[in-house]
Amino acid sequence: MAASVVPACGRSVRLLLSSRALVGCRQLSSGPGESLTGGVLQDKLRSQQKEASQDPQSNPESEEQQKKQKENKARTKRILLRATGVLGVLGSGLVVYTFGSSMLDEEGNKIPDEFDNDPPVLQQVKRTYQYFKDYRQMIIEPTSPKLLPDPLKEPYYQPPYTLVLELKNVLLHPEWSLETGWRFKKRAGIDNLFQQLAPLYEIVIFTAETGMTAFPLIDSLDPHGFVSYRLFRDATRYSEGHHVKDISCLNRDPSRVVIIDCNREAFSLQPYNGLAIKSWDGNSEDRALYDLTAFLKTIATSGVSDVRTVLENYSLEEDPLEAFKRRQAQLEQEEQQRLAELSQLNKRQSMSLGSITGRFWPRSKQQ
Repeated sequence: MAASVVPACGRSVRLLLSSRALVGCRQLSSGPGESLTGGVLQDKLRSQQKEASQDPQSNPESEEQQKKQKENKARTKRILLRATGVLGVLGSGLVVYTFGSSMLDEEGNKIPDEFDNDPPVLQQVKRTYQYFKDYRQMIIEPTSPKLLPDPLKEPYYQPPYTLVLELKNVLLHPEWSLETGWRFKKRAGIDNLFQQLAPLYEIVIFTAETGMTAFPLIDSLDPHGFVSYRLFRDATRYSEGHHVKDISCLNRDPSRVVIIDCNREAFSLQPYNGLAIKSWDGNSEDRALYDLTAFLKTIATSGVSDVRTVLENYSLEEDPLEAFKRRQAQLEQEEQQRLAELSQLNKRQSMSLGSITGRFWPRSKQQ
């Protein structure tokens, strides 16, 4: 056991001495001169690498690759431009061929038009232009310059005024819930408005919604038929991003037409014919339609010859119905004060008359 331990200790001592000697030799060989020389060589090598990266002639292969990439990009752009041009020409030709053909009647015969005397290609182009012009006109302009039929004549009854109502956010409000999905909520006071105003106003629902959406809603809203006419988005005039209701196309006297909407842009062409009430958000406690009924009934029963003179006074009000209620309360207060003063005056006159009669009564009795 002791004999085996001694050789192992000797080997470890020899390894330790050899490692120390190697470290000492390295320290002796790495003097200050050699470290300075190595630093200079490293700086020179770095500068050469930078010059090689900046000099295009030192790397001809990378230069050729860059040229090839540029040529490929230019070729791709030319191909795309040519393909776009070809597709544009083909698409334009297809549009002209489709929309520039002559109209045919039920029997398949060609319907003559004002372009028949032009060359064939020019005919196609002009008909295409006319088609898109008419289509644009259909979107911007109302479907007809006379949206309503002529007023009724005797012996039939024609109400003296015309009331134009918006549907969305004035009479109905769209709501969505997880259980029912989309549905329209009916505003409180609609039935009262129809019943009170139908004898005084020709009621017209004129909405910016499409007929497909609004028609069944009006059916459920007015089961008794108080609404005389229905007009939809195609009857509006499209101007500056808004569907404007032009009452000059209603075939009614503008001095007796009232528009009710929650958007002032809807009657921007005739601002003094409209009353902009607050948009309804679906609140069940809302009473605006009752106030609106009282306001419109006051106009009609007063026999106003031109409603624009009345509506102009409310055109700058943020909430015209609240302004109407405030003015009505003020008028009632003034009327009560006037009646009180009149009653006091009558009492004074009766008292003075009684005193005069009392003075003359004994004399008349003696006679």
